[in-house]
Amino acid sequence: MNTAASAIPTCVVDASVAVKWFVPQNPAEADSEIALALLDAYADGRIRLMEPPIWRAEVAAVLVRLLPDPLESQLARLWALDYHNADSEAVLIAAGRLAVTLNHHLFDTLYHATALSQPHAVLVTADERYFSKAATLGQIIRLRDWSVSCSA
Repeated sequence: MNTAASAIPTCVVDASVAVKWFVPQNPAEADSEIALALLDAYADGRIRLMEPPIWRAEVAAVLVRLLPDPLESQLARLWALDYHNADSEAVLIAAGRLAVTLNHHLFDTLYHATALSQPHAVLVTADERYFSKAATLGQIIRLRDWSVSCSA
């Protein structure tokens, strides 16, 4: 692995955070300014993103509901985000185990399994319910506690 790339913190951003990039003015979306700072850190190359294969579809599903117009431009912005796709059998199996252990939805555990698949990656989430179940497993941080170091 390239040492320069490994020095850049890796964040797994779940849909609860990514949606805030598109609707920061929505009062229902708390901590949008922190989510936008995370997006800026990604754009500046200070962090890299790693996501499970469901990420774009899950974010798009929320955007379709919240922003039906101008949907095309929002989905184009989502598509333009360049990230490492953590599509592997090992991540899926780990997510399945987490789903059973935590009694939680597989889509949420896929994000955490993605972070856990890399030694220095961390899941950044605004999903308090999932965080409260999974915090003791490590490599997870609440959006409100995030900083560019991306360390949990």
